[in-house]
Amino acid sequence: MSNTYPHEPVLLEECLALLGPGAERGALVVDGTVGTGGHAEAILVRNGPDGRLIGLDRDADALRIARERLAPFGDRARLVNASFRELERVLAECGEPRVHAVLLDLGVSSLQLDVAARGFRFAEEDAAETPLDMRMDTSGGETAADLLRDTDEATLARWFAVYGELPGAHRLARAIVAERRVRPLQTAADLVRVVKGARVGGGRRHHPATLVFQALRIAVNDELGALDLVLDQASRALHPSGRLLVIAYHSLEDRAVKQRFAALERGCVCPPRLPVCVCGRKPLLRRITRRPVRPEERETRANPRARSARLRVAERLAEVA
Repeated sequence: MSNTYPHEPVLLEECLALLGPGAERGALVVDGTVGTGGHAEAILVRNGPDGRLIGLDRDADALRIARERLAPFGDRARLVNASFRELERVLAECGEPRVHAVLLDLGVSSLQLDVAARGFRFAEEDAAETPLDMRMDTSGGETAADLLRDTDEATLARWFAVYGELPGAHRLARAIVAERRVRPLQTAADLVRVVKGARVGGGRRHHPATLVFQALRIAVNDELGALDLVLDQASRALHPSGRLLVIAYHSLEDRAVKQRFAALERGCVCPPRLPVCVCGRKPLLRRITRRPVRPEERETRANPRARSARLRVAERLAEVA
């Protein structure tokens, strides 16, 4: 496998070990966040010589790198510029309604973080020139600057409180609304200045701007809404015994995955007081990992961005008559 491309795939060996039928010869795997192709390349090596992979990504820049990286695999790799929230549509268009495994590596890629113009970071040395963009798909949609300009105070406060878990979220929202009456917030430096002035995030180990940027990024890309959609779509798309693997990087994502896996394993959603099930929902998944798999120390030393990674895996149950 090549080491000449950006992005070190996180928890790579653990993913391959837990891929189940997706690691077998002839399997069809979906990488819903293919990025620059690190996980995809390893999967195609593992399920070769005739295994296949469908890779999705919203980021056209990342896909260009992935196409080059996966070119040696020929038509075994099919890459699509789409969000994983469109998984069912993409599989239908590919004529592949069922797959053996789905991998989702959530969050921001190293490629996106390392390009200041994408606006995902606030490093002091280039913050004044870093636009508040944060779109994973730069072809359209509102930027973070657009949202900061147009979003009402209550919604901003909710984003910072829920998506960023930021102490002082309402105070920061008020400060942003006051600032934009005077001048627009257009760069990372503009936003960091307001965050510092609002004195929020007290008692947290993160720089408060880290939590603010996380919240805005989630809002810009509707990350949690997309995650809810893809977890259901991927579960339905799996062959029996097929596996769904999700790598999360913060507690909001990981909690959403944990809760959805538990709900799909439980099936019935009837109130506990009912003596018999009337909803008719059957269990769809079985959790393979009861606790998240974390990277080993040697991986976090080599790739510090892997520190917060948490992998959860579930398996599709047999069809219910």
